[in-house]
Amino acid sequence: MRFFKDIGFDELSASGNVSTNLLNKTKGDKVIWALVIVLALISMLVVYSSTGLLAYRFNKGNTEIYLFKQVVFIALGMAIIYFSHRVNYTLYSRVARILFIISIPLLIYTLFFGVKLNEGSRWIRLPIINLTFQTSDLAKLALFMYISRLLSRKQQVIKDFRKGFVPIIVPVIIICVLIAPANLSTTLLIAATSLLLMFIGRVNTKYLLLTIGTALVPLLILIAISMVYYDKEEGKTKDLPGIFETGRFPTWIKRVQSFLYESKDVDKEENYQINQSKIAIAKGGVLGLGPGNSEQRNFLPHPYSDFIFAIIIEEYGIVGGFVIMFIYLLFLFRCIRLFQKCPYAFGAFLALGLSFTLVIQALINMAVNVNLFPVTGVTLPLISMGGSSFLFTCLSIGIILSVARNVEQEKQKLAVNRES
Repeated sequence: MRFFKDIGFDELSASGNVSTNLLNKTKGDKVIWALVIVLALISMLVVYSSTGLLAYRFNKGNTEIYLFKQVVFIALGMAIIYFSHRVNYTLYSRVARILFIISIPLLIYTLFFGVKLNEGSRWIRLPIINLTFQTSDLAKLALFMYISRLLSRKQQVIKDFRKGFVPIIVPVIIICVLIAPANLSTTLLIAATSLLLMFIGRVNTKYLLLTIGTALVPLLILIAISMVYYDKEEGKTKDLPGIFETGRFPTWIKRVQSFLYESKDVDKEENYQINQSKIAIAKGGVLGLGPGNSEQRNFLPHPYSDFIFAIIIEEYGIVGGFVIMFIYLLFLFRCIRLFQKCPYAFGAFLALGLSFTLVIQALINMAVNVNLFPVTGVTLPLISMGGSSFLFTCLSIGIILSVARNVEQEKQKLAVNRES
């Protein structure tokens, strides 16, 4: 009962004026709240605009059904943000280890028995409700909560290899190894964010450089293989040895090749995606074609998820693209301010780690859309069409706002003590 009282459930149920109670109970950084609402509104506009062909194929042209689904996801996501921000963020420290331990068997199960797509398993199907969710989203959130807890508790020995570095890097390696076979892009995102968080957490730089050097070896091998097994004259991949035909390896090779070389086979999936994205960006120009006037949504694969940023530029121009980028960078700036103001290490590391992963994911998605990065399956946080990733993003933002609420309360207590 105390938990429901803390999050304001009793007052909401007892009062008829729900909106007023919600407003009074909403705390934390107002700028972050405003940015989240703006991104949600943009999401509704762009998802509605980009699902035309999908609606035509599967719902006989009823485009409103996807708008309705997105509104439901946004409403559910906002509820998750609200209730998770009402929880004292220290609770997340208590459950961090439990969630991390739970995520390991879930990832193993997903790897072997999950829903398969393109030779990789990323989802598991929930019984009864028959919905799928990406277990890497849960693992990513659990990992950042756990390493934030470890960083805050090991500051006295953080420079020591055995006592400080090893206990933090091992959980990162475990999660990355279990996610990599099905989702290399998410693995790289998690690894980069974790190392950045450890650097800010004062982990010895030479250990981080050693880790980066070790991780670069398989990536350089992948790039080398991609270059060796590519026929420049024919503009296509050579026949790969059997050892390279397992799992997602052929897909990784083809995506690296399509990024490194201008293939003559423009109809190949990897080339087709990025070429259609380039056309959308070129049509958008500076100010865009206007809301709902996208033409490439009918040709671009996944215009409502992976390539939604290209649709934004086509409809709202380069100006619209820069506005989206500014929103994410402003979000990161506000979270960095939280890191500076938070009196407790766990909350500071938690807010920074979760914000880094969201913003880095957004920048990677944008880079893919403008052909500055190989094609990945990374979505644009809070804008791409709803799914489990959308809801976990909302939970991450709710946790960040929980830290902000605590900082706000500590500031108020300090002001009261000074007056007294």
